[in-house]
Amino acid sequence: MTITLAVANQKGGVAKTTSVASLGAALAELGQRVLLVDLDPQACLTFSLGIDPEDVEVSVHQVLTKGVDPAEVILETEDGVDLLPATIELARAEADLLTRTGREHVIKGSLEDLSEGEEAYDWILLDCPPSLGVLTVAALTAADGVLIPLQCETLSHRGVGQLLDTVHDVRRFTNRRLEVWGVLPTLFDGRTNHSRTVLDTISETYDLDVVEPPIPKTIKFAEAPAAGRSILATSRTSKGAQAYRKVAANLLAKAAAATKPARASKRR
Repeated sequence: MTITLAVANQKGGVAKTTSVASLGAALAELGQRVLLVDLDPQACLTFSLGIDPEDVEVSVHQVLTKGVDPAEVILETEDGVDLLPATIELARAEADLLTRTGREHVIKGSLEDLSEGEEAYDWILLDCPPSLGVLTVAALTAADGVLIPLQCETLSHRGVGQLLDTVHDVRRFTNRRLEVWGVLPTLFDGRTNHSRTVLDTISETYDLDVVEPPIPKTIKFAEAPAAGRSILATSRTSKGAQAYRKVAANLLAKAAAATKPARASKRR
């Protein structure tokens, strides 16, 4: 079964794109077939994986607004994951989709063929834009779960409640199966008590699971996009790379546990 996971937080600077690229590469190392979908008009994920958005002629924008087959747009990357790339054109998608009937289901409909048959992906990770607009709602509608990267600082609390309100609305109207997989602590500074206090407060306030281990703050993350690779390739033994590997293994275990009841009910 394909697991579609939206990685979302409308606040910028929380390592959302870094998390998508790193988790995708880590899952690929574990033998999973992974597709990353860049839904941010800034195309940071596309650039981070060694693809210049300026050189991309057909992107996720055409898939969502023109009905182009995503299989014709998907690119292979050196990190062992496939990518549905973005360009600045995606900035027009919000306006293009705003008046379209069923706009909330546009991503789900576009990706359906990629989660069926022998060539189906094991994981589809959606890198959501830093907003709660049409594209983020459509991503949540297409997803099985949502992972919330959260910088371990007090100001990062702002907006979490709004995101969870959006998740609640999506559950009510467009995707009843959507689950919050938890908060992924990023930019964690283990030398301070403040970071852990922030996590405890978030967990208690919003009743959210904290996905372990925390992702440490390191300059290695800033160096990776310049090489067009994830940190798992540019700094394989760094603490950041090791942390993402552990998170990926934990997500894989969670997905396996979640699919067992579904398989059992099918056999019955």
